[in-house]
Amino acid sequence: MNGKGFNAMFAVSSVDAAKLYYQSLNKLQKESNKPLKIATIFSFAANEEQTVIGEILDETFEPSAMDSSAKEFLSSAIKDYNAMFKTNYGVENKEFQNYYRDLAKRVKDKEIDLLIVVGMFLTGFDAPTLNTLFVDKNLRYHGLMQAYSRTNRIYDSTKTFGNIVTFRDLQQATIDAITRFGDKNTKNVVLEKSYKEYMEGFADVEAGKARRGYTDVVRELKQRFPSVDEIVTEKDKKEFTKLFGEYLRIENILQNYDEYSALKALQTVDMTEPEALEDFKDSYYVTDKDIAVMQETQVLEERAVQDYRSSYNDIRDWFRREKEGKEKGNDSIDWDDVVFEVDLLKSQEINLDYILELIFEKNKNVKDKDSLVEEVRRLIRSSVGNRAKESLVVDFINQADLDSIQDKASIIDAFFSFAQTEQKREAEELINNEKLNEESAKRYILNSLKKEYASENGTELNSILPKMSPLNPQYLTKKQSVFQKISAFVDKFKGVGGKF
Repeated sequence: MNGKGFNAMFAVSSVDAAKLYYQSLNKLQKESNKPLKIATIFSFAANEEQTVIGEILDETFEPSAMDSSAKEFLSSAIKDYNAMFKTNYGVENKEFQNYYRDLAKRVKDKEIDLLIVVGMFLTGFDAPTLNTLFVDKNLRYHGLMQAYSRTNRIYDSTKTFGNIVTFRDLQQATIDAITRFGDKNTKNVVLEKSYKEYMEGFADVEAGKARRGYTDVVRELKQRFPSVDEIVTEKDKKEFTKLFGEYLRIENILQNYDEYSALKALQTVDMTEPEALEDFKDSYYVTDKDIAVMQETQVLEERAVQDYRSSYNDIRDWFRREKEGKEKGNDSIDWDDVVFEVDLLKSQEINLDYILELIFEKNKNVKDKDSLVEEVRRLIRSSVGNRAKESLVVDFINQADLDSIQDKASIIDAFFSFAQTEQKREAEELINNEKLNEESAKRYILNSLKKEYASENGTELNSILPKMSPLNPQYLTKKQSVFQKISAFVDKFKGVGGKF
């Protein structure tokens, strides 16, 4: 982690447990080049006793309740913290309060990777970057819900949920807590099924119907749509959209499971290389038997997923262009039961930096710009946010001297420089071709780039148009044409261009 990604909290049953975990984890990573930054905090030797509704006992800022062993351990842990961050905190009164405040801030700022607690921070503490709670502590009812909620703060599109990893059997306690604070059906909504059920299918009690598993959906996709080129008729488009949407929903859930991560990673392993295979087994804690089962599971190859995502995006664009807003009744195909899973597409969005880094890596191995362009086109078209940049990226590949670029950081810099030059050239071309008011047009375009969208509202768009009476029949046509061209320009250059 080390300041990147997310961090975690570990709730344990006692000070003795905190001490054991703290010392063991630090010992295990003693030889690591990138050790996790681990901290701990408590103020007395709490036990697992809870009230009838499971409230977690409050810990105070008075360490006087601690015995000498607990106080000695906490003092040692704070010394480690002081050495790590060049601070000067201690276990006594005000020093301890200041330690608490500084620790809370560093957890929120992702400067701490793992925080081990007994009771502190389990209630009332919110850190959006905290995405995992490890639990080796008996929790129930109110206390369980409070502790689990430490991970529930959304942190942009990269964190839409938290993870709870328990080392005790808390399933019934979790169901009891959810049922108590929700209704009788809440547990069916909140609790996920097993990995096996999502792979093979299960009976959805809440919906009263059977839910297909990943393997059935993948099998049907491969059988019905082996090539996206065959998705031609409106009927095909609708059936593919529903089927791939089902795939996106299942895969979105499966990404929470380590077993699925291992299954996906296995697709990139050279099974003829014993060393690569052993590295895979060590990394994902799987056996030869596990691998044999995974090899029998049908998955979609990454290239196929990109093609499907691209077609799904194409159909969505076609639907918005051709179908939305038009009167119903003349259509032979009813799209009312189709939902485009845009949020799921965005949650797996491929960012531009990744695409550029891929260009750098691929160019080192394949000195063929045509095949490189083909692969990059496929990748960009599978993206929601970068589709409009396809021509810009392709022009960069064709015009840049990729062989002279030394590293990934340099290719990103080179692309942004190229994009800014292109933005200036295309803006001037657009203004001249449409005979727009130059200063007003530049101001409108720059404001649109800053907002990342162009707007028809207000008088700003009117002020950039050539002098023409609003009563002229061509006025609205011209206005709409200019707006569409500027909108396309903004989609192409937002996030990459500069001033002009």
